[in-house]
Amino acid sequence: MQLREMELDLVRILQKDARISSENIAKMLQVTTEEIDNAIERLEKDNVLVRYSSVVDWSKIEGHEGVTAMIDVKVAPKRGVGFDEVAHRIYRYKEVKSVYLMSGAYDLSVTVEGRTMHEVATFVSEKLSTLDSVLSTTTHFQLKKYKHDGTIFGDHGEDKRIVVSP
Repeated sequence: MQLREMELDLVRILQKDARISSENIAKMLQVTTEEIDNAIERLEKDNVLVRYSSVVDWSKIEGHEGVTAMIDVKVAPKRGVGFDEVAHRIYRYKEVKSVYLMSGAYDLSVTVEGRTMHEVATFVSEKLSTLDSVLSTTTHFQLKKYKHDGTIFGDHGEDKRIVVSP
């Protein structure tokens, strides 16, 4: 899909801050609010803008820190479908947050989230590594998040956790 320069600028703005108003974007790009709204509608319809999300620092919420693991997966690709079939099977699990086809020693990079290390380890040993095409896995547990999707995390030593009551 070929985008106009204004649409490319619009996508870049929304990628940085999806909550910015159409009015502010229109001022930034020197176009009308109607043009922005129409462009957003088209980009959503064409699945260029797929979803709007928030970046959350779960470490700030006591009892909800969770565990994230990045798993390198070596796969035996199937004739005619390559890696697509096994990637599809993997990304359908609720624990899986992302799957990427990679170059290098491993074929797939899988990001998994769970409540505990044991929960993630159980997912790897009982679900992921038992798939027919999976030859091997290497699991890397995330110890601390410094930056994610362009957002810097942390208070540089200050503990500002929020306690959420049930």
